[in-house]
This record gives sequence, structure tokens and C-alpha cells, in this order.
Amino acid sequence: MEVSENGDIANWKIPGKMVKGMGGAMDLVASAKNIIVAMQHVNKAGESKLLPKCTLPLTGIKCVKKIVTELGVFDVLPEGGFKLLERAPGISVEQIKSATAGKLITTGNEPEMLI
Repeated sequence: MEVSENGDIANWKIPGKMVKGMGGAMDLVASAKNIIVAMQHVNKAGESKLLPKCTLPLTGIKCVKKIVTELGVFDVLPEGGFKLLERAPGISVEQIKSATAGKLITTGNEPEMLI
């Protein structure tokens, strides 16, 4: 649901909503060495889910290495921030900047993804 610029992930609970349980999410992030998150870039209200700091209860701390959204592919840098690696076809760097609340690192010439 959210990833912070230092690699924290919050993906099991939204306060005030019915929860069936956290499932295996915490086990996965605690034991895996390479966490790649596939998620929507923004929520239903159009707000970024790539944030400076997660607002929802955390599932894991500093565990996410890479993120894939409908807008692009990002590395989570050890020093903090989302490094744009590739853009989705037809998506500009400016569109990604406006949809990302956390620190975004770009070169301005990231290639489009090959789909």
C-alpha cells in the first residue's frame, strides 16, 4: 500500500478497515534478501504511495530494494530516495515526478520499458 524512500513497507492494514490478518507479509519481508514490490503508484484519491515516510502501520523496515508501478521501475537507494530506472511507455519523467511524494532521483533520460 505504501513504500517509504528508505525502503520501509506498509502493506497489511489500513486503520479503521476490517482486517482478516497480516498473512505471510511480515514473514516474507523479514526473511527475504531482495524484496521487489509491484504496486499502483497512487491511491484511489490520486495521492502518491511512494512517500518520504509511511503513514500506515509498517510491515517491514528498510527491506524494499525495487518497486515496479504502472508508471515505471525504481530502485530504493541505501541513502534514501527512489531512483527512476525505466519509464512506462508514453509516461514522461514530469508525470512521474508529480505522482511521487518521496525523493525522486532522475537523470532525465531514463528509457521506456520494453513490454
